[in-house]
Amino acid sequence: MKETVVDRPKGKIWTYEDYLKISDDKRYEVINGRLYEMPAPTPWHQRILKRLLNILTGFAELKESRGEVLPSPIDVVLGDRYVLQPDIVFISKDRLKIIGEKAIMGPPDLVVEIISPATVRRDTVVKKGIYEKYEVKEYWIVYPEERAIEVWVLSDKGKYELFSVAEGEGKVKSKVLEELEVGLKEVFIPQP
Repeated sequence: MKETVVDRPKGKIWTYEDYLKISDDKRYEVINGRLYEMPAPTPWHQRILKRLLNILTGFAELKESRGEVLPSPIDVVLGDRYVLQPDIVFISKDRLKIIGEKAIMGPPDLVVEIISPATVRRDTVVKKGIYEKYEVKEYWIVYPEERAIEVWVLSDKGKYELFSVAEGEGKVKSKVLEELEVGLKEVFIPQP
């Protein structure tokens, strides 16, 4: 299924307030005032998400209680015209106050997006630019078909720089979660 842009009357933009009034069970994101319906993830996508979630949770929450890891669907509000639903987020323990009753109200410390064919450009270009603008410290892009992970970190100049990358085999490292290394074989276990 491809992503769908939901139109509104000309000259109108979607806001977080409008988004909260949606009453159906579909998943949406608001990007620069436009509403996007999100396709349902595949089982392969969800298996990868589950493995990464377990690894990140085990490291961040169980080891030293460094913060909280949350999976999608969860709203991350980065301004009135930006409501995103990353696959996984990490919020450090000193910033847990951004977790509100209905959404995360501000930039997480780390965001993970697992690419699907329908969201490649949105995740690798559009959302990467939004996360950079709103100063998400670390952005992981996971490529299931290539069995690859890129870890981008925010530089002192406020721009993303590639910090760690692996494809097929090897490990990626996190800067936000110091000492965390994720082996690709742990994430991309062969499909049944």
